[in-house]
Amino acid sequence: MKIFRYYIASALMIVITLMGSYAMAGHGAKGGAPKTTITGGDTINISGIILDNHKEPVDQAEITILVNGKEVDQVVTAHNGKYVSRFELEKNGLQVSTIKIEAVKTSFQTKTLEFKGSELAGKGDHYYISEDLELARVLGPAFWISTVVFILAYVLIAFELLHRTIAAMLGAALMMVISYTIGTINPEYHIFSFDSAINSIDMNVIFLLMGMMIIVGVLKHTGVFQWCAYIFYKLAKGKVFLLSVYLMIFTAVSSAFMDNVTTMLLLTGVAIEICISLSINPLHLLIPLVLASNIGGTATLIGDPPNIMIGSYAGLTFMDFVIALALVCAVCMVVLIIFSKFVWGKAYAAAKVDNVQEYILKLKEEYPITDPKLLTYGLAVLGFAVFLFLSHGYWHMEVSIAALMGAAVLLTIAILTEKVNMIELIEKDIEWPTLMFFIFLFIIVGAVESSGLLAVIADWILDLSAGDFVVACSLILWVAAIMSAFVDNIPFTATMLPIVAYLSGVIPGAENTLWWALALGACFGGNGTIIGASANVVTMGIAESRGYRISFIGFMKTAFPFMIISVLIAHAWLLIFRPQ
Repeated sequence: MKIFRYYIASALMIVITLMGSYAMAGHGAKGGAPKTTITGGDTINISGIILDNHKEPVDQAEITILVNGKEVDQVVTAHNGKYVSRFELEKNGLQVSTIKIEAVKTSFQTKTLEFKGSELAGKGDHYYISEDLELARVLGPAFWISTVVFILAYVLIAFELLHRTIAAMLGAALMMVISYTIGTINPEYHIFSFDSAINSIDMNVIFLLMGMMIIVGVLKHTGVFQWCAYIFYKLAKGKVFLLSVYLMIFTAVSSAFMDNVTTMLLLTGVAIEICISLSINPLHLLIPLVLASNIGGTATLIGDPPNIMIGSYAGLTFMDFVIALALVCAVCMVVLIIFSKFVWGKAYAAAKVDNVQEYILKLKEEYPITDPKLLTYGLAVLGFAVFLFLSHGYWHMEVSIAALMGAAVLLTIAILTEKVNMIELIEKDIEWPTLMFFIFLFIIVGAVESSGLLAVIADWILDLSAGDFVVACSLILWVAAIMSAFVDNIPFTATMLPIVAYLSGVIPGAENTLWWALALGACFGGNGTIIGASANVVTMGIAESRGYRISFIGFMKTAFPFMIISVLIAHAWLLIFRPQ
């Protein structure tokens, strides 16, 4: 009965949301001048697209139609920049009329276009014309306010002055409040509308993360991840370096299919217990594991949040990522193994293992598969979800649909068999602060995109590269890597998406290669510092709670050199092979 109530409540929420969206769609458009119906008059149809100087569509621009200086209609452009105006004039009045189209939007110069009514093509008493307008950017008050708020939010996130979710929420809310208060009094301060804020949220990313969190949350109850650690130790036969190699490879592969944050959440506790029993510092194993998670997560669409965002924005498939990035990630994994031998080899060699066989038996007792039946169901559902990930380009289906379907099926099985407490799973295994952070971050980036900051950055990179592919690719890769090392790679990637999209369209021969430069830079760069990637923060936070703290500089001493090495490999890869 309780489950039934939950489903009914969920259905009601969906219906209420849809009704609200319908109401907004029906009543949210700006009405403009009232239209007068003239019986037997001429019907005029004017349409077109409003673009910015990057040839990108401008949404919610106000289009005013004037005939002989008198306003006859006012419409608002759609998300694709299109507008359609339809009005009536007195019979034969069009031929002696002058029609003016005026396009207005905050952060853009007002543009007008004037032409004679006689220029319209006609059929009977219906006349048609299509007119596109290009609006130039203006760095007005909305631009400067949104830029300052954006930078302040970045500072709060980067230096952890506030929790990143709160910082993002504060920035998003502040921009909208300014738009609807000061912006109402003076339109030059209007940054963006509520509708634009909602449209800027990429729900494909949100639902994909949520679905994978639920799947892993159910699998966690089977003990499969701890059991894998026991198996690897058994295979290594007490050789700690070999154990670290197995764990790094397992971490990289798991991160490629389950995302690196989730993988590290599950493996960190087990790795700490193994290190304690071997009398070595857990950080000597955790640091290479988190580096491996970021490398492995780079290889697929769903492995690292920046890739999810890039794939969703650019329309790249799961297999596109695998074909372009998997091999270079495998090369970097080999380099990481060699790097780990040089940096932590002595610590591994000094590990204390009194009786290897006895310890293996101990791990076998402590880490068994607790629910084989649920594990069977879980692996079957996960396998089906992965199949849909691999083939989603063929089905023209967003990857989030596969993740949500897998999560729904597995959660239903777990609840009906009373293996999992739904409320507990929803509260503890779904990282709500992370999902909220993404939502508010998308809004912040949508605001600075609307006000023109990203267009300014794109123009700067384009001018600096002078349209040269090699320079643009190098700039994107290294700027992404360095920035992602010191600022969480999620907000940086969100900022760069429209910029890379623009550069990919205007630089000859770029195609998808610039997207791979962004992905490699953002993901590999996250290895540079302790705050560079979400997986780093999660792993070191768990270690600190267990009494094993590492400083910002301490992490950077070992991680940053490897980050530089991996980005150099990626740079050579991109310039030599130019993956498309």
